[in-house]
Amino acid sequence: MKIAVLGAGMVGKTIVADLAKMHDVISIDINESNLQQVQQMCNAKVFRADLQSPDSYAAILAQQDMCVTAVPGFMGYRVLETVVTTGKNVVDISFFPEDPFALHALAVEKNVTAIVDCGVAPGVPNLVLGYHNQLMKVEQFDYMVGGLPKVRTKPFEYKAPFSPIDVIEEYTRPARMIINGKAAVKPAMSDLELVEIDHVGTLEAFNTDGLRTLLTTMPQITEMKEKTLRYPGHAAQITALQQAGFFNTNPITIGDVSISPLAFTSKILFDQWKLLPGEEEITVMQINIIGTVNNKKTHLQYNLHDAYDAVTKLSSMSRTTGYTCTAAVELLAKKLFTESGVFPPELIGQHGNCYNFMMQYLAERNVIYNITTRDLS
Repeated sequence: MKIAVLGAGMVGKTIVADLAKMHDVISIDINESNLQQVQQMCNAKVFRADLQSPDSYAAILAQQDMCVTAVPGFMGYRVLETVVTTGKNVVDISFFPEDPFALHALAVEKNVTAIVDCGVAPGVPNLVLGYHNQLMKVEQFDYMVGGLPKVRTKPFEYKAPFSPIDVIEEYTRPARMIINGKAAVKPAMSDLELVEIDHVGTLEAFNTDGLRTLLTTMPQITEMKEKTLRYPGHAAQITALQQAGFFNTNPITIGDVSISPLAFTSKILFDQWKLLPGEEEITVMQINIIGTVNNKKTHLQYNLHDAYDAVTKLSSMSRTTGYTCTAAVELLAKKLFTESGVFPPELIGQHGNCYNFMMQYLAERNVIYNITTRDLS
């Protein structure tokens, strides 16, 4: 199968390398250095193009059977819309802020299956919830997730696997959740708490806007929230930057130069937060589902602890995110899911065969979710 991967950042390269083992893959990006790294990693074609200008790569898309969109969030919606318009099935991990269901009618019209938000998180928690929602009456759902450097380096003790501007948006976009059956909104980074995570120790958890499509697709669940995990003290540093105006988007003039504080901050933090080649990091996640099974109140917990792979030299975040995406690509390639429209992972997971296929695919790549069940009745 011919597959185009749009975006050759850290996760995009991992997606290309995985798919190139089984398919004819072309990596499309504007960054020549990224494309060179792709060629060093695997046997895939490359094509340099500005992904914000569809005319520059439309001819390439026309030759493909399927696409993956792995671009920064600010351009994700338009890129996905471009792919859907071409009539190609697509899996998206750009996590754009717009409503993906706005493209549902177009996808149906073009007979396209578009699986969106298909990374480690959002992604796997959605898949898991969709699956268990068919087997039990879910009353409460929450998850905590974080990508962290193994070595804590001052001042931030954090490294970003994605563009800093995407991380900053996570820290500033109001967090939507469900409390007592009603929609609620709290400031990002609110409700800070310390939690103990196996094999890691004490981390801080705070509200972020990670529920996304679940707010629409799972309205019957009366309690839902998502939190981000960081080393203790990180939230206070980010809050200080925000309060000082470093994340403002209105340009300021310094001498003859006009620049937004957010653009300046993102540029500075890019070097501060960049993962160095071979730098070890971890991805940790805890998913909790509480509900009723056979008249018994039950607590299901999924735990992930994944680390940098020294053999493949792939970061944990690129593996856990990228392989979730490629699992969905293989799901479509094998025609295990064929409905037309826009589908977040929870609508895929409600089909047991799809859930089992994707979880097995991850396990085969040593991305392991340990599952525990506790009777609360």
